Amino acid sequence: MNPVSRSLYSLHLAVMLLGFTALFSKVIPLSATDITFGRSIVATITLIILVKLTKGSLKLYSLKDYGIAILLGLLMAVHWVTYFAAMQYSSVSVGMIALFTFPVITVFLEPFFEGIKLVWQDIFSAMVVFFGIFLIVPDVSLDNDITLGICIGILSACLYSLRNLIHRKYFNHYSGAHAMAYQTLVIAACLVFFISPDIANASTSTLGLLVLLGTVCTAAPHALIAASLQHLRAKTFSLVACMQPFYGVTMAMIVIDEKPDWQTIVGGLLVISAAIYETINAHKLHNLNSD
Repeated sequence: MNPVSRSLYSLHLAVMLLGFTALFSKVIPLSATDITFGRSIVATITLIILVKLTKGSLKLYSLKDYGIAILLGLLMAVHWVTYFAAMQYSSVSVGMIALFTFPVITVFLEPFFEGIKLVWQDIFSAMVVFFGIFLIVPDVSLDNDITLGICIGILSACLYSLRNLIHRKYFNHYSGAHAMAYQTLVIAACLVFFISPDIANASTSTLGLLVLLGTVCTAAPHALIAASLQHLRAKTFSLVACMQPFYGVTMAMIVIDEKPDWQTIVGGLLVISAAIYETINAHKLHNLNSD
């Protein structure tokens, strides 16, 4: 098997494992904050080991980079907490669909970072996403858990978009494993003040699930992504990443017998279609600007 094909398989496996993280919001009997703290502790240890095994250095190049790493970690902390909370309030399918509004949100945030102008296609994509979310929302009141879950999921998407834009502009000279090692360390450090006693009294099975989440579904996929990008274009990664909701929702249907209704399915298709379109369009514009 040639390196490109092997990298493509690795990338699909990485995205599938990231999609599986959604299940842990339902099967781990802890709050979103406790799950995120446990995940970050395990991921930090695993990622540091991975960086050392690949003979990489854990040092950053400048004091400024340490400040950026802290900022990225803080954004990721709130992103991960809201990511799990969105699915705990609603469902895996609803939470993941809300999260994948982030490619369109990114388009509206990019002008502040890259000086890119909005075009009518971007406005149309936003309208498609809005209609997709509208189909899923059962009630405009936040007293409805699904509506609350969608709102929290969209907040998570905003934070994720902001983190990705800052990472791309100021921190993309580090490998995925190296960058995430610092970010997960910051997550653990800031959440230690907000965890509940439940995590200290967690059962062996719960701790086992946290270890699985932190290693197989967090550290491993980020290492696989970093390795696959050596042979694949960033566009390929972005498009494959749009498969994450499909993997997550499919596993939720199999493992926890979650059954999304037709509004969720149609709304999800609209949101993911807009995400794929914006991903393709962003790379077309990048290539034009590079010529």
